[in-house]
Amino acid sequence: MRLDPKWIDTFAEVFTLCGVKPGDACAILSETQSRAALVQLSELALARLGARWFHVVLPTPRQTAPVPVRSTGASDAIGGLGPVVQALAGSVFIADCTVEGLQHAAELPQILKGGARVLAISNEHPEILERTAPRAEDEAPVREAMRRLKAARQMHVRSGAGTELAISLADARVGGVWGFSARPGTLSHWPGGLVLAFPAAGSVHGTLVLDRGDVNLTFKRYLQDPVRLVIEHDHVVAIEGSNVDADLMRGYFEAWGDRAAYAVSHVGWGLNRRARWDSMMFHDKADFNGTELRAFAGNFLYSTGANEVAGRHTLGHFDLPLRRCTVTLDDQPVVTEGVLA
Repeated sequence: MRLDPKWIDTFAEVFTLCGVKPGDACAILSETQSRAALVQLSELALARLGARWFHVVLPTPRQTAPVPVRSTGASDAIGGLGPVVQALAGSVFIADCTVEGLQHAAELPQILKGGARVLAISNEHPEILERTAPRAEDEAPVREAMRRLKAARQMHVRSGAGTELAISLADARVGGVWGFSARPGTLSHWPGGLVLAFPAAGSVHGTLVLDRGDVNLTFKRYLQDPVRLVIEHDHVVAIEGSNVDADLMRGYFEAWGDRAAYAVSHVGWGLNRRARWDSMMFHDKADFNGTELRAFAGNFLYSTGANEVAGRHTLGHFDLPLRRCTVTLDDQPVVTEGVLA
């Protein structure tokens, strides 16, 4: 792939939002299966900014899961290797180009404790990153959504397709991503523009209906037919639907042999008005990771899998952005039929 100067410009602009300055010690973290263009663009952008950059390249670990693992945000490339953690923790800024990203990596707390700022660059074609590059003004709406989410006690989600979901926010951990961070000891990811809650154990009950056109990002697939998930005490207890989409989900859930794979990881909604629901139509599956679809404005994002707040750990993971939902916090709408309120 030819690296266009405009992409170097974009990376340099985003790194500047992350506070990178001349002379800063900056690590470019990658693995042998990382997208080479992203590694090279990070290097060229840091060089343009006058940073003192270096590479940390790790072998992509052997596949141990029974099925393909996609879009977990939990890279295991570091593998607890002490010298790597020390090098990253001692950096001012880390351009994270690992395939899965460090968002939920086991080593992340130790890296952030050292004061490093981490930008997880989603494994996307550079055109996607160019189009969804964060701007300074993206921070305020996400912070306001986080404030509202932290203040609320209950989230309710409904849709014309039949979703009826009740979520207690007591003891939930709230997070938000706007695509950059200049504060030491923080992580952000690009594309950004969403707010999330990780509910405590036993907080989620009801029915989630994935309608035609909703997205199963683990499969990088728009649903062709509705699938109804019955959720009790956080866990999917029934997957209803006589169609291929339901069969695919049943098979993937079952393959893990792990009850935690059926449980809620996080819930939230998208705030990025530049992100597009239809963007999967324009790229081959190998060319995108789908982070944009987690963030498009007005989607309700339901995810299954690991949830540290609830004490659940698993590599099984679904990210399911739904359209046309109404999301309320203590009966006040934040999303109305898929439109930001």
